[in-house]
Amino acid sequence: MRSYAQIHAMAARRKGGAEALEALLAKPLAPRKLAAIPDDRWLAALTRAIFQFGFNWKVIENKWPGFEAAFQGFDLRACAMLNDEALEALLKDTRIVRNPPKVRAVQENATFLLGLSREHGSVGKLVAGWPAERYVELVDLLRKGGSRVGAQTAQYFLRSMGKESFILSRDVIAALIREGVVAKAPTAARDMQKVQEAFNAWKKESGRSLSEISRTLSLGVDSGD
Repeated sequence: MRSYAQIHAMAARRKGGAEALEALLAKPLAPRKLAAIPDDRWLAALTRAIFQFGFNWKVIENKWPGFEAAFQGFDLRACAMLNDEALEALLKDTRIVRNPPKVRAVQENATFLLGLSREHGSVGKLVAGWPAERYVELVDLLRKGGSRVGAQTAQYFLRSMGKESFILSRDVIAALIREGVVAKAPTAARDMQKVQEAFNAWKKESGRSLSEISRTLSLGVDSGD
């Protein structure tokens, strides 16, 4: 496994120098800013990530004002209380993409996030306080507790909100295989722990965030995560 400095140099050569690379690196939000994000924005972002997965992102983007209106601004309590009649009405609402399992997931994820909010003070406080060195456990929490939330969906969701994170995109996986961290795309808990340990080592060496390291790995194979 190369050092982060070597990986950074490799990516810089591909992207036209260190300064050009730095401009492309994703930097996370400060914990205090994450903690201040209202609960409804976490449900909105999770819903967006779920609807975008396997679908045309541009369609979701164009329809997003309709999603906000249809789901009452993603208020957790209002969405958690959606009954069968309300869900049936939403499946006829042309303002949104009418995918039955994903529409129902909004109600189920509102219930899930509401539970986390009550336990931790807010969803933002939970995410902000979660140690980067145990990031895969946060992804696992979302994957197991959420509805229609796969590991990659959880990763993109956390990145979109500004949480320090890595995304196991095709290019990041290719870089991890190249560095000998894993032999194939990591899915098993053992391999995910190997990935976490590699990122932790690079973080300790460089002082960089998981987000910056992830992006550097990705850009070192000629595209971004």
